[in-house]
Amino acid sequence: MGDPALSRRGFLAASAAAGLSMTALSGCGGDSDGGSSGTTTVEWWNISTTEPTKGVWAALAKKFEAQNPKVKIKIVQLENDAYKSKMTALTASGKLPDIFHTWGGGVLKQQVDAGLVEDLTDRTKDWADALLPVAREPYLLDEKVYGIPFDIGMIGFWYNKALFKQAGVSTPPTTWSGFLDAVNKLKAKSITPLALAGKEKWPGMYYWAYLAMRTAGAEALQKANDDKDFTGDDFVQAGQHLQELVDLQPFQKGFLGAAYSTPNGQAATVGNGKAAMELMGQWAPVVQADQGKGLGDDLGFFPFPAVEGGKGAITEVFGGGGGHALRQGAPQAAVDFLKFFASEATDVELVKKTGVLPVVPAAESALTDPNILAVQKQLKGATGFQLYLDQAYAPALGQEVNDSVAALIAGSKSPEQVTESITKTAKEEQ
Repeated sequence: MGDPALSRRGFLAASAAAGLSMTALSGCGGDSDGGSSGTTTVEWWNISTTEPTKGVWAALAKKFEAQNPKVKIKIVQLENDAYKSKMTALTASGKLPDIFHTWGGGVLKQQVDAGLVEDLTDRTKDWADALLPVAREPYLLDEKVYGIPFDIGMIGFWYNKALFKQAGVSTPPTTWSGFLDAVNKLKAKSITPLALAGKEKWPGMYYWAYLAMRTAGAEALQKANDDKDFTGDDFVQAGQHLQELVDLQPFQKGFLGAAYSTPNGQAATVGNGKAAMELMGQWAPVVQADQGKGLGDDLGFFPFPAVEGGKGAITEVFGGGGGHALRQGAPQAAVDFLKFFASEATDVELVKKTGVLPVVPAAESALTDPNILAVQKQLKGATGFQLYLDQAYAPALGQEVNDSVAALIAGSKSPEQVTESITKTAKEEQ
């Protein structure tokens, strides 16, 4: 695994920037098996802060406790960006929660290389091998299992059918030029085409990542990471295409200061019918309904359009899922909880109540929502798959992608400068 001390150094500066003291974090993990009562307390960190998922997960924890009277699940729920910042600091401190949310990829690899994550290969083999292979892939490192998925999905456009009809957009666009034309038609009817959480940066990254996939092909993103070079013409073109969109001023007023899952954020703007589209994952309908009114039958889904002349295909998918990993040395109760969470009964409940796509094949029959079925169809027909860039790449590189794309959208970086900044950080990570 390499030298854990060396592996952890890369997190120190970020943890200081997060403003989190090591003293405040020292109580996380490591003390789960103590207590004179004989009760094992398992600390579970996740990002499910919106309903109905928040309540469903809390109820599942209570159900597990009822089945395991000597186990107490302590839930810590944090919004996406706050979670990432605190986990960076916890990694630097060398002490992770017993159970923690992970997207897999490069971030999980750094935690594994630091010797902080439990190898689950043998402890879960009797049940984890039956889970959907594409859902398990982000958590497999050197053919070892370091995480268990609870969701899988993809990023695509969620749109308001009524607003499309009002603007004369008869069908969802399948090409980039057709997409820009739809944006212009919406603006001509004084309809805000797109909602964006510019404050949080990661939603903007989705546009550049997909455009890079469409211009260069899905495999090019991994090759660029391996070569530490994102300055190729195809990546510059991705930024130029995004610049074309930005120049149309398609986003809601105040988007640069908007968050994702707040009452006035990206999801609520779409859910309340104040913007026609958002580029987001399979969880979008749930958050739209939680933070806004929700669109009901007016909600539709379509994949990111193809770019004319590009090397990528519309069937190449950008996305990922959610999973759970354990700190090294986590108690058996934590493994038991992962098994409970990955059971058919739990997965059916998650599919029915929270809108996730199943990771247990037997739970697929629980899917009824037409939009989620559309996402599943796209996933099953995918000819390529790319994990979220801020998770697929090492943390510093993933953050630079987010920051540079956000700067392009804000007008302070050119397409060329985006690729140069990302390449510079990639080389510094060597």
